[in-house]
Amino acid sequence: MRSAEASLEKPATKVRVEDRIGVVHEVEPVEGWRLMEILRDYGLGMENTCGGALACAECHVLIDSEWVGKIPAPREDELEKLDELPLVFENSRLSCQIIWSDEYDGLRLTIAKGV
Repeated sequence: MRSAEASLEKPATKVRVEDRIGVVHEVEPVEGWRLMEILRDYGLGMENTCGGALACAECHVLIDSEWVGKIPAPREDELEKLDELPLVFENSRLSCQIIWSDEYDGLRLTIAKGV
């Protein structure tokens, strides 16, 4: 039997992530964490990142078109780093620059394939 306190807890937020080989994962993010850290902790290909210092761009993701306008726009330094990549799209982002908020519940993204 569930306690009254447990029944008042809100459901966990989710992110739908397609990995580099096309497998879809649904992960539970942590409020205030960088999206890159969440993906790394779930083993989804963020092992060799610079930790959010905008030095490597290995955390390149493609945000689902329905979500592009729902998360904060990239800053100039992120855009400059993205410009260094050989293949970038309008929905390209660096996951190290997106701080998770529960407002993003249901976010869908694809981890960009390496070149």
